[in-house]
Amino acid sequence: MHLLRTSHFGPTMAVTLIAFLLAQALWPVETSALIAITIFTGQLCVGWTNDLVDSELDRSQGRRNKPLAQGLIVKETVIYATYTTLAICVGLSLFGPLGLRGGLVHLLGVGCGVTYNFYFKRNVFSPLPYAIAFAGLPTSIALSKGIFPPLWLALAGGLLGISAHFTNVVKDIDEDRLAGIYGLPQLLGARNSQIIGGCGFVLVALLLQVVTQVKFLLPLGLLSLALLFFIPKKYAFVLSMLLAILDVSILVRYGAESFSQRS
Repeated sequence: MHLLRTSHFGPTMAVTLIAFLLAQALWPVETSALIAITIFTGQLCVGWTNDLVDSELDRSQGRRNKPLAQGLIVKETVIYATYTTLAICVGLSLFGPLGLRGGLVHLLGVGCGVTYNFYFKRNVFSPLPYAIAFAGLPTSIALSKGIFPPLWLALAGGLLGISAHFTNVVKDIDEDRLAGIYGLPQLLGARNSQIIGGCGFVLVALLLQVVTQVKFLLPLGLLSLALLFFIPKKYAFVLSMLLAILDVSILVRYGAESFSQRS
């Protein structure tokens, strides 16, 4: 249980569900489940490395939601789990249903997540790994079917990634600044980060409304932008993940045919 909590289990499962929904637009349920498991292993590695890198900082700040910082699990266990799961992730990515091209794109996304933890988290380019990784997720699944994904699909994923980054950091901006962590959200401040995150959702909603012709997507995006300024900061990222899942569900239901043409 502590090992799963250390993996940032909520976001990990949200991304896994998104992957499953996207895969179902192209694959039967059994294959979609295997693709989701592949994505799950990558997300575990990203989550575990995040807490490994920040363990001392989390301990100094008294983070009660961090098992590693509280000493509820030893660092060696997390390191062993990370390496073991990474090996499984590489095997599933390259030799599973994603195929070589899709698998390499997925591994690029995992690499972006790990690189963020070690480097990009602390500089002005912090949104870049999120944008690449989230754009790579639907791209890898499209490539698994030999489909050259349309630009709008990668763009929507990248925008969701950027929005997720800004909304995720909002709740911890003050603590991050005290610890000397200055990614782009920390430099811009909480209010500006909320605006950027919310505007990203609006742009995604507008893009998907054009693609799917579902009329309530743009109003939903505008409502989400407004909600970001009224809900507690700790729930901003939860809202972003729920929106991403809803957007993907609508895309799969009403717009799957728009990216199902083989290259």
